[in-house]
Amino acid sequence: MRPSTLITRPPNGLHVAIIMDGNGRWAAAHGLPRPAGHRRGAETVRTIVEAAPSLGIRALTLYAFSADNWQRPPREVGALMRLFRMYLRGEASRLASIGVRLSVIGRRDRLSASLRAAIDEAESMTAQGRTVHLRLAIDYSSRDAIARAATALHDAGEPVTRAALGEALGEVLGDGEGPCARAGDVDLLVRTGGERRLSDFLLWECAYAELWFSDIMWPAFTAADLAAAVSDFHGRERRFGGLVPLPTQPAARAV
Repeated sequence: MRPSTLITRPPNGLHVAIIMDGNGRWAAAHGLPRPAGHRRGAETVRTIVEAAPSLGIRALTLYAFSADNWQRPPREVGALMRLFRMYLRGEASRLASIGVRLSVIGRRDRLSASLRAAIDEAESMTAQGRTVHLRLAIDYSSRDAIARAATALHDAGEPVTRAALGEALGEVLGDGEGPCARAGDVDLLVRTGGERRLSDFLLWECAYAELWFSDIMWPAFTAADLAAAVSDFHGRERRFGGLVPLPTQPAARAV
């Protein structure tokens, strides 16, 4: 039997994770400042969230701001933080009305008080959503999340057998995101913008994810592009380390 990495999974649907890459390059290609690309990217988020239910997606995790993104120019970081705050405050009511539950994963201690308040309010307003679970990864690092989970498991002081260590670590890792933010293993990871790497995003949860890379910049990504990724996913064979059973041969007929 395949060991689980996290205890909970979205019922009756896919968990799709997206690295939303290419905002700045899209803006440069259109002669616009980088923040304009991020604003256009926020509009794409709305399009993709609305398309998710019809594609069988029940959990959608979007990489909005990595822990390494703090290294970007302060003006760009500031513009992104303002955009996050505006998105959360402006979209929470609409998301709630269409049944979307929003959660934010990642560190919050380095975010401004106003952004933390906007996160809390948006999570509270959308808590009853059951159509899609939208998770925004802000100030997120998968390595940091795994390290924190391992530390929490060690500090708990409860004995864990070697065989059960992976499952226990996965459970604590999910708890670290907050019980309401759990989504389980990723089924399909999409990255836009032409790059071919994970960039410290959901490394544990993507252990058996199918990967789909697109050269399309995130602001130009459409619902049809997401549908193509999901269609490709459904055409793949997922073995989880096992073998596909050979087709049964019909019994030979006596002559």
